[in-house]
Amino acid sequence: MTTADRHASATAPQEHGHGFDYDYLIVGSGFGGSVCAHRLTEKGYRVAVMEQGKRWTPDNMPRSNWRLRRWLWRPMLGLRGFFTMSFFRHVIVLHGNAVGGGSITYAQTLLVPPARIWDNGQWAGLNDWHAVMPEHYATAQRMLGVTTNRIIAPADDALKRMAEVAGCEDTWYPTEVGIFFGPEGESGTPAAGSTHPDPYFAGEGPERKSCIGCGGCMMGCRHGAKNTLDRNYLYLAEKHGAKVHAETKVIDVVPLNGKADGADGYVVTTVPSTFAGLYLGRGKRTFTCQSIVFAGSSLGTQELLFRLKDKGSLPNLSDALGKRMRTNAESLISCRMPGSRDDMSKGIAIGSGIHIDEHTHIEATRYPAGSDFMGLLFTAMARGKPSWTRPFSWLKAMAKVVAANPRRALKFQLPWGFAKETIIFLCMQTAEGHLDMTLKRLWYWPFRKALVTEGKRIPTFIPEANDFVTRGAEAIGAIPGSSIPEILFNIPTTAHCMGGAAMAASPEDGVCDGQNRVFHYRNMLICDSSMLAANLGVNPSLTITALAEHAMSHIPRKE
Repeated sequence: MTTADRHASATAPQEHGHGFDYDYLIVGSGFGGSVCAHRLTEKGYRVAVMEQGKRWTPDNMPRSNWRLRRWLWRPMLGLRGFFTMSFFRHVIVLHGNAVGGGSITYAQTLLVPPARIWDNGQWAGLNDWHAVMPEHYATAQRMLGVTTNRIIAPADDALKRMAEVAGCEDTWYPTEVGIFFGPEGESGTPAAGSTHPDPYFAGEGPERKSCIGCGGCMMGCRHGAKNTLDRNYLYLAEKHGAKVHAETKVIDVVPLNGKADGADGYVVTTVPSTFAGLYLGRGKRTFTCQSIVFAGSSLGTQELLFRLKDKGSLPNLSDALGKRMRTNAESLISCRMPGSRDDMSKGIAIGSGIHIDEHTHIEATRYPAGSDFMGLLFTAMARGKPSWTRPFSWLKAMAKVVAANPRRALKFQLPWGFAKETIIFLCMQTAEGHLDMTLKRLWYWPFRKALVTEGKRIPTFIPEANDFVTRGAEAIGAIPGSSIPEILFNIPTTAHCMGGAAMAASPEDGVCDGQNRVFHYRNMLICDSSMLAANLGVNPSLTITALAEHAMSHIPRKE
């Protein structure tokens, strides 16, 4: 038996007593949590899923991101949407929370990362990943309904033209996505948007509507075409008995009967995710479970585990908690075409991508017409290395834009019309780079500890990507742009926060082992993006799903 096995939790307790409320309690309903809920109910376990976000349907999705109350998640301010921006010293993290986790607001791009990622980071050598993972990727692709994008829209054509200028047009590809396009040939015809019987699970799943290419994927699909988790994994889990507690936040997890390693199970305390619950502690409930799965996203799981370790509820969690949080070394860059006759909002959220070199991957991203809020975050591209001089580079760039055409410059800077006129380029790299997270009191708010970032700054400026967009913008008649936080504060923005409770061979290097079992505890797993141990260089959702499938494959059926 390895050191990891001696310290890791057992995933299948010898006995499941009838005194527990649930066999497994899952914290979070995202890609890891929904997979676990489905596979555990399949195996006969009684499962509960605690989700702090709301349950959304096509009927109650916001029509645009100007409807902040139904888009942004800030309960203290009365904002109860599904999209969150978390601000740290080193990074701004964009993420979602809802029944179905980030799948409600993600761009449903589901890519297999380069094979070399398994040879990097703390998980290298834990398994023969190259042999093991293809099967789980295939299962994840089938369950999530992965298919090749069929709607090539103006933004995708523009990316192809830019790639030709850069000499990398042979790397352009339509994305692999989790969208129902209907029968072959239906996309782009009057029949798009038609209702069809469940096309994925032999009638076990919900009926679906085919994609109309409105570009609204990241605003929550109001047409029922996006393969969100509440239409596959979580839908099937609930159908077979899993209980989802929406708008419920876990605040404490304590081993039962004084068994420090959790051998006798856990008592879990929750509050409603309302102002009264989150900030006044009202509405507390307790549940008992034999086993627990943390699946609340990288930030959510790190913060919860830090608080549990800090208060003494789970004091033996590894000191590697919070170490090596990764962001895919991302940068957001834009091209805006004020007055363009081509509607850049059409298509699907991320319809195509390119590789400008072996480490740098760029995707063409869009919001639906009218969802112009993100236009507040972009301005003229500032060249030069990140430093105190970069704002001056921006002033120079903005002056050139104004001098060239003052009216066009004004329209470029104002947010209205942003979605129809703009391509947002999501630039990602596999290059190593990470931050550390910890829990500490802030000097300006010492009343409560908060999750903060530490360490060296990660890159905010990707020269190769900036050069690509600058040259390509000229070819398509656009004005290149950078994000304002990157220019003014040297802070990058990422939608892919990974690691912080990563897989490793020992608790000195990670928080869980190669089967997702938490070191020093029994009956406890981590199955979300916090388990990832390397920069993937692509959107991580498919890998999270595949690794959760791998973890569940080691749990036997309930006897």
